[in-house]
Amino acid sequence: MVDSLATQIAHDVAKAIELVGIAIIALGAIVNLAIFARSALARSADALATLRSNFGRSILLGLEFLIAADIINTVAVEPTLQSVIVLGAIVLIRTFLSFSLELEIDGRWPWQRKDGERRKR
Repeated sequence: MVDSLATQIAHDVAKAIELVGIAIIALGAIVNLAIFARSALARSADALATLRSNFGRSILLGLEFLIAADIINTVAVEPTLQSVIVLGAIVLIRTFLSFSLELEIDGRWPWQRKDGERRKR
């Protein structure tokens, strides 16, 4: 009884975290499109670059939440080899997307930053 309750709670928490991740990506798209429209109307030269950068950051943050939800979901049930392999594949794909977005935003790989240098936000 306690195990099934804990499993159900973990699934509910994972669903809530998934919804937060989806909301971050969706709201990021809407807000960044509004910012882009305002910048484009003002004929800002870097409107598109700003859109890509800010939207990329929204996607990165949303992906972090989605990965966390996948991990919770997989750990909540009794892990089988198949569920662990699926989780590994999901994490690999999302990690590749994260690195690709980092490259798109900053113009270099995350490990190419100099010591003490922070990403401009």
